[in-house]
Amino acid sequence: MVSFGSQVDFSVPHIKIRNLSKYYDGQNQQIHALKNINLDIPQGKIFGIIGKSGAGKSSLIRTLNGLESISEGSIHIGQQDLSAANHAELIQIRQKIGMIFQHFNLMSAKTVWENVALPLKIANLDQTEIESRVNEVLQWVGLDNKAHNYPSQLSGGQKQRVGIARALVHHPEILLCDEATSALDPESTSVVLALLKKINRELGITIVLITHEMQVIREICDQVVVIEQGEIVEAGQVWSVFSRPEQKITQELLNLEQLDLPFPVDAELQDHSTHTILKLRYETDPKHSPDLAQIFQIFEKSVHLYQSHVDNIQNHLIGHLIIATAQTDLDIRSLREQLKHHIAQIEVLGYARPTH
Repeated sequence: MVSFGSQVDFSVPHIKIRNLSKYYDGQNQQIHALKNINLDIPQGKIFGIIGKSGAGKSSLIRTLNGLESISEGSIHIGQQDLSAANHAELIQIRQKIGMIFQHFNLMSAKTVWENVALPLKIANLDQTEIESRVNEVLQWVGLDNKAHNYPSQLSGGQKQRVGIARALVHHPEILLCDEATSALDPESTSVVLALLKKINRELGITIVLITHEMQVIREICDQVVVIEQGEIVEAGQVWSVFSRPEQKITQELLNLEQLDLPFPVDAELQDHSTHTILKLRYETDPKHSPDLAQIFQIFEKSVHLYQSHVDNIQNHLIGHLIIATAQTDLDIRSLREQLKHHIAQIEVLGYARPTH
């Protein structure tokens, strides 16, 4: 399959968003769905936007393809300003942008081939070109043998691959994915994510992916922004955000708030407390994992390990340890200094009386 897009220039943003706000008319007041969004989305990368339901993710992605108007600010796709585009120009911009939906949006009365061909028929391409493009993308997503099947005869993962083929048939420069895997089982999710990575890697297409699942971000994204109540609250390289989440919402999305210990932990030091419960976060390259013996030797008293987790993200080893040390008068500042070559962050989770 030949590359669709123009030559990739990683030095300039493919999508530039400046001071973007979006308002909706509610019953009694205006709803401020997006608040002063500023983003540079690099060309040829996979860019993740994550947040809980109602955070503003869908409003943001719908403004990127002109399905929602811009209340304030601007969006540039390459050199073109969406807010200044007339109807004809907006149609041309949209043809550079493919859209993949959560619930597939396939027409049940049309075959797979017909569903993929539909955008090209609407654009009045000649039949020879339509046949060439549809056959090409169906083969590329691995569904050429399902061309004459109907959506009801397909699995969820196959339906989403039809949706991806339909999005690719216009030879877009950008793919927008709106919760593209949230309706799929884990096996189908893996297949679809692998296909998106292949599209990005081999065709150079910029992918903007919105989701509420951190695992999806971890699996394929290069950069991520966290959105809450219409605002960007955290942003960065995926490995960096995973290793040092600053905001509570990011920690919740990472499930870092969940603490499953076999004893109760008090936020404040109690008379019966005998141990301090610490979370140690680390980040390093995969060849230099932390030396636990060296770490534990720094503590003056015994240390017990209760939880550990490690991820390899973008060639960074990222993990955390939950430990209990038999000391309640720790000098955390001194401990941070002694552990600075091993541990990126130290957090006191509370105090407890473990039974060993």
